[in-house]
Amino acid sequence: MKIVVLDSYCVRPDDLDWSMLHELADQVEYYPRTRYEEIAPRIAGAEFVVTNKCRIDEAVLAQCPNLRWVGLTATGTDSLDLEACRRHGVAVANVPGYSTYSVAQHTLALLLEIANGTSRRAQSLRDGYWQTGVPDKYGIQPHIELYDQTIGLIGFGAIGQATARIAQGFGMRVLVHTRTKRENQPGLTFVSLEELLQQSDVVSLHCPATQETKGIINRETLAKMKPGAILLNTARGSLVDEDAVVEALKTGQLGWYGADVLCHEPVEESEPLRLAPHALITPHVAWATTKALERLAKEVCENLKAFQQGEMRNVVNLPLK
Repeated sequence: MKIVVLDSYCVRPDDLDWSMLHELADQVEYYPRTRYEEIAPRIAGAEFVVTNKCRIDEAVLAQCPNLRWVGLTATGTDSLDLEACRRHGVAVANVPGYSTYSVAQHTLALLLEIANGTSRRAQSLRDGYWQTGVPDKYGIQPHIELYDQTIGLIGFGAIGQATARIAQGFGMRVLVHTRTKRENQPGLTFVSLEELLQQSDVVSLHCPATQETKGIINRETLAKMKPGAILLNTARGSLVDEDAVVEALKTGQLGWYGADVLCHEPVEESEPLRLAPHALITPHVAWATTKALERLAKEVCENLKAFQQGEMRNVVNLPLK
């Protein structure tokens, strides 16, 4: 049996440990990165494939008759064609929940950097400035105290819930808008989207990217937010109309935009948000803590081991044909 890993590392070489795969197959091949046109030639003789971003679709599957299982090093499944895999009898397994705490932590890290300007102040000190007289180029602003501020969470899955707990630790009031009806929980208030936008000092996105949520933040919804409010997005770039965000930042309707995701990744040099005023953008790394990567590799291997034993662990495209 043969396993092919099409993107063997996530951020840095050797950041994922695939040693466990050697217990599950006679042959294991690794490729740090794989372009679309390289996918079919590399996996043509393999039964099992591990990938993160590679697009496995009808054209690829038609050239890979031996393929039985695809293991995603991710929770989201929009990188490949689930229905085509199902038609070809290829099981697709994801890894839910491996980065919950890491992404929630990154969400608050963005908020804290916006609120305290820690890196900007540290850089000004390295350059010889103390408390006062710092040039405008550093973007130093008054600190924002988060205690008693209102944070509104759009989406309340595992990451949203973890973010809520951290925000409560800062003494923030937490509002939640979610499509899943929930009973009120201590310290949380469930509200409509309009109420959340109108009342929140900080709005944080934690919902999946669907037809209903695409562009949920747009000119109309931005206009309903408090002037100068902070918007955070560690979910999906497509949730946001980025042109509308740039406009709102320029007018001051939006105070800050902190995000780890963009509509088009990797970011292009011409991307307006890259250099927009009061935009704090990180390169989609919220999930990539050491602990999360350890969980990720282990869970992918456990998914494959279960499949080989006849168990459809974390398979997302059942029933197979």
